[in-house]
Amino acid sequence: MSDVKEFDLLIAGGGLAGTSIACALDSVGISTAIIESVAMDASSQPSFDDRAIALSWGSRRIFEGIGIWDAIATTATPINHIHISEKGRFGQAHLDAQEESVEALGYVALARDIGHALHQRMLDSKVHRFCPATLVDFKVDDERVTTTIEANGETETVTAKLLIAADGKESGIRQALGIESRESAYNQAAIVSNLLPGKPHENIAYERFTNEGPLALLPMTDNRFGVVLTVPQEEVEEYLTLDDAAFIEEVQKRIGFRCGRFQQAGKRASYPLVLMRTDAITAQRVALVGNAAHALHPISGQGFNLGLRDIAALVDVITDAIRQDEDPGSDAVLQKYAEWRKQDVRSITLATDALARIFSNPLVGVGTGRSAGLVATDLLPGLRHRIAKHAMGVLGKQPRLGRGLPL
Repeated sequence: MSDVKEFDLLIAGGGLAGTSIACALDSVGISTAIIESVAMDASSQPSFDDRAIALSWGSRRIFEGIGIWDAIATTATPINHIHISEKGRFGQAHLDAQEESVEALGYVALARDIGHALHQRMLDSKVHRFCPATLVDFKVDDERVTTTIEANGETETVTAKLLIAADGKESGIRQALGIESRESAYNQAAIVSNLLPGKPHENIAYERFTNEGPLALLPMTDNRFGVVLTVPQEEVEEYLTLDDAAFIEEVQKRIGFRCGRFQQAGKRASYPLVLMRTDAITAQRVALVGNAAHALHPISGQGFNLGLRDIAALVDVITDAIRQDEDPGSDAVLQKYAEWRKQDVRSITLATDALARIFSNPLVGVGTGRSAGLVATDLLPGLRHRIAKHAMGVLGKQPRLGRGLPL
């Protein structure tokens, strides 16, 4: 057994979630390794792509705690104002950073830029990288997780006190453990692109609900908007093959001319929309984070932010365990993580699912209720303030990273 490599922590998945955990724990004094099947840099890592990601104010604080926010901020665009409306109805709601006494309600950053900042931090870390490599098998006992890793046609044995599954929505680790997941398909897809508006975006994000599906416009650099256009699943190819002028016209019909006339469209991509929930986010010596634990409709831009809060809570309980000379993979530590995340995951999951279904309901009475709800949000400061806190990701107990503090 002399050739067995031993670590305190083994992370499966080197995308945004896995590298965030590794970077966060680098200063804690825990031996960490990460397994990733492709090279972990911004040019080849699939999750370091050109998607525009809406980062909440709380996510900014988490990245501040990790020590990479300054690198992300150089290309991130602040969201100072959020405008929420429904096409053809009278209700509107507005959220404002100044009213919440923060610099911004959130930010828009490219996944590629977040990934580059994490990659640069990883290069300066003590984290051991198995890359490119694949987790072939793992076994769990009372003291450790024993894994078989394949790299360059050869296998080796690696043990850890805790295995973290950051391996995405189709998590092989979750499936191997027999943790049940339940998916609800919306029969919708998101078309993502970017558009150049006819007038300055003034750091305003728009959430526009229409009969065809919601539309999000996220302010970006160079006065562009990142676009998330929801369409019926059966119409995806039609939207992807439209010429730029026809695609611009489709967006223009949904949002009107409050942003001026759109002039230029970027390349388009699509992904299906599903709600995925799991029966548990922990098992013996295993913790699930991010999309391995849950997947949301993008209607309020909460998916990535929810995963970052998983990470902040998990590294908090791991750090406490290490400093108290406790086993970071013990049932007691994992129970703290599971309990901490239960309420946040449940409330965000229910809220995004309800929004997606309520705003796609064509019944007249439901539509009238939606309009009244938007009006109430705009008129009642207490309600508006709570919705803003929800969007900013700062409700409930905050871990150290969630307060922008180093571990």
